[in-house]
Amino acid sequence: MWTPDPAKIITAEQKAAEAMATLRTAFTAAIQRHLDTKANERHYDNIHTAIGYRDDPNEGFAAEAEALFVWRSAVWTYSTAELAKVLAGERERPSLEEFMAELEAACPFVWPMARPAMLGGQLPVERDSGKLG
Repeated sequence: MWTPDPAKIITAEQKAAEAMATLRTAFTAAIQRHLDTKANERHYDNIHTAIGYRDDPNEGFAAEAEALFVWRSAVWTYSTAELAKVLAGERERPSLEEFMAELEAACPFVWPMARPAMLGGQLPVERDSGKLG
């Protein structure tokens, strides 16, 4: 008679936990890509690099970094709250595509200013006031 090896038995709870871990990993990766893609719009390597400019002497970079910093917090705050609702059974689990569209609507991002000095490879020139512009 065959005897199952208890070490190899996978319970329903284990399967559910694995499914949730896979779900969390997929959603986390998509959210991180979303953040990085936004930073890439202004040629930053990723959201972390962009946020590193928060105290930059270039006011434009500093403003972008601050805006991205605040937005990143809003995105993760919203995302973790909604995932908690899914895990608690308080809301249906959305598809990844549905959630990313929901996230875009819930946490929109608008760049703080245009960067005309960066368009066409032109750098700011020093003006009489001593400030770059």
